[in-house]
Amino acid sequence: MKRTRRLTAPQITARKGADPIVCLTAYDAPTAEILDPHCDLILVGDSVGMVVHGLPSTVGVTMEMMILHGQAVMRGSRSALVVVDLPFGSYEGTPDQAFASASRVMMETGCQAVKIESGSYAAETIAYLVERGIPVMSHVGLRPQSMHVLGGFRARGRTQVVADEILRNAAAAAEAGSFAVVVEGVSADIADRVTKAVDIPTIGIGASAGCDGQILVTPDMLGLFERVPKFVHKFGRMRDMVDEAVGAYADDVHARRFPREENLYVFKD
Repeated sequence: MKRTRRLTAPQITARKGADPIVCLTAYDAPTAEILDPHCDLILVGDSVGMVVHGLPSTVGVTMEMMILHGQAVMRGSRSALVVVDLPFGSYEGTPDQAFASASRVMMETGCQAVKIESGSYAAETIAYLVERGIPVMSHVGLRPQSMHVLGGFRARGRTQVVADEILRNAAAAAEAGSFAVVVEGVSADIADRVTKAVDIPTIGIGASAGCDGQILVTPDMLGLFERVPKFVHKFGRMRDMVDEAVGAYADDVHARRFPREENLYVFKD
């Protein structure tokens, strides 16, 4: 049945252990419009810095970038819950800082929730935001904003100490009031442990099919890039399609076959 209203954070939470939650990223209105009928949740991820703006990591993403792309996604979507990432440096300092950033994002975009990367410091901030009316999605495991500390974009949980830390961070985020938690770049057994341990949905990315939902970066899964992370399955071949279309256009311009007759304006006397 076609949804007539946007899904809410409590409705996503209620999907724990039920029908898997379909999530993808979007950064513009046309993509959001295509994703909306298929997705329960659309994330305006700070991955926009890398896949749209060509940055080497997500660390350089600004509040202004997230708000601009969040506004576009809200214009293109109708029924999916829209979550916007809080960028690096906008929430880690104090709960007050996080509230100022999160409230600005929600007011200026109209989104329904924000996402923060959740280290050991995050539980107090999550509780502070939720108490003040801001739904929060958490993010554990591989945390791209911490890539300089972690040593790059490497899978997490290779030692028992780190695996236990991931589990503690997820449990603390759930207890603090997160409505869902992204679990990224961990082994399937760690993801399954997290899924069983918390009473909120887990959204896997490079994790386990046993998670309560899945998310991928949309340009990755559409095949826009030749190189993608190990956990990505290319469900399309967008790069090849675009290359073929642009090549055909260039050939027609060189041969003066474009514009065609049907592309020209003809004014009658």
